[in-house]
Amino acid sequence: MSEHILEMSNIVKEFPGVRALDDVSFQVKSGEIHALVGENGAGKSTLIKVLSGVHPNGSYTGRILVDGVDQQFQHIRDSENVGIAVIYQELALVPQMTVVENLFLGVERGKPYAIDWDTANSEAKKYLEEVNLDISPSAVVKNLGIGKQQLVEIAKAIAKKARILVLDEPTAALNEQDSANLLEILRQLRDRGVSCIYISHKLNEVIEIADSVTVLRDGKTVSTHDMHGANRLDEPRIVSLMVGRDLTERFPRVEHTPGEVVLQVRDWSVQDPDDPAKNIVDNVSFDVRQGEILGVAGLMGAGRTELMMSISVSVAQLRCVARN
Repeated sequence: MSEHILEMSNIVKEFPGVRALDDVSFQVKSGEIHALVGENGAGKSTLIKVLSGVHPNGSYTGRILVDGVDQQFQHIRDSENVGIAVIYQELALVPQMTVVENLFLGVERGKPYAIDWDTANSEAKKYLEEVNLDISPSAVVKNLGIGKQQLVEIAKAIAKKARILVLDEPTAALNEQDSANLLEILRQLRDRGVSCIYISHKLNEVIEIADSVTVLRDGKTVSTHDMHGANRLDEPRIVSLMVGRDLTERFPRVEHTPGEVVLQVRDWSVQDPDDPAKNIVDNVSFDVRQGEILGVAGLMGAGRTELMMSISVSVAQLRCVARN
């Protein structure tokens, strides 16, 4: 029996005018955390969509083996049936539903047209305990912080008997404490035999948690490295493998003098459509200058999207009024 729970061999995936994956091979051992790294556009997301059945068999060439058995996934449900679960950066939870409803959505406990809530809540508590999440199954998801929502997603995967857990940028929207908690949960799952594919641009986390690292570049497999041996990778080496050259300076500064202020925002607030008494954005002010790149940073749920959308709509309305 193969030591690898998952083998993807010679995967080629093409879109009109571009070869997104070019003879990619990738193996994951049973009970390991295997990091998949590469620049944006390296092919990571496409590879995971092939693995999960989003890109069905026949739309690519190559082989997928789980426990040494050839797989030909036509749908996401096919990959879930052999124990593969993917948790994307944008969580697939229904915010208005409770935790227990989300955990068993589509696989409700009970008889047709009659959900057994006692069984569902009892099972939900068990799965929440497995991810060290001390919340009620009846809690509404939208009232949970993003860190707890991430753990609900993992509990949902465990409920589906996932043996291969794929996490795509899982800590991108988490604070330091929630990130550390998530990494510890993944270690515990690994110790219970769950294999994990960990995709992240946070290379410090990759180095901290990964047992193995595979690097992709331009749709091709560059190399795979054992992170426990004497030749384990450090961050500069990972970066050089990702970009294909040694970097003397990762983020060189270019001198630039911005022009005059072209947009002023003062005390800008945006109401929560679900709760008019609450502001998603509260009294934000900033200036944008001609020829300037202004970064807007914050965790998921901080209001960045709502801020930019509301300002864009207001500017468009002002332009319309001016034309008329």
